[in-house]
Amino acid sequence: MDNKKHSFYAMLARMKYIERWALMRNSVKENISEHSLETSVIAHALALLGNKRLEKNYRPEHVAMLGIYHDCTEIITGDMPTPIKYENSEIQSAYKQIEKTAAFRLLNMLPAELRTEYEPYFLETPEDKESRLLVKAADKISALIKCTEEGKAGNQEFRSAEVSIKKAIRELHCPEADIFMEEFFPMYHMTLDELNSF
Repeated sequence: MDNKKHSFYAMLARMKYIERWALMRNSVKENISEHSLETSVIAHALALLGNKRLEKNYRPEHVAMLGIYHDCTEIITGDMPTPIKYENSEIQSAYKQIEKTAAFRLLNMLPAELRTEYEPYFLETPEDKESRLLVKAADKISALIKCTEEGKAGNQEFRSAEVSIKKAIRELHCPEADIFMEEFFPMYHMTLDELNSF
């Protein structure tokens, strides 16, 4: 048994210090811990919709866990703004390599017997392609929710981001995300009183 001290969980606890949307004026700041929970909840919902409505065979709990860990490498890399991250294919490829290196660093903070349990959440595999598409869609839906909330608070800073994120969700061609956008997303525009009336 490995009696060495391990820093993995203490590092994950630092997710709450990594703020998103650094280039934007925010009415309410959002960190990657909050974002990861929301992404996980939505990804889990997308997996359930796929299974119940589209005869898919997702493992919803696995998809939810992918959502929880999808941004945790940013503890090491920081949150790179989207306009920079996707500026061109060279930057995108380099950033993917940086993320992979960060994932290995985090995994190496675990004892050996736990490391293999976490690898599926950190390292992409071909058999997880469909599940990771759901997480990608959930990630974008979470970003769109943020844009909606900022707009409701009177902040127009997120207007163009809202347009581009809606387009990005459509371009994923993810039927589960399309269902969520049609049936569930409109409710995010409502006030608490309106939501309670349903």
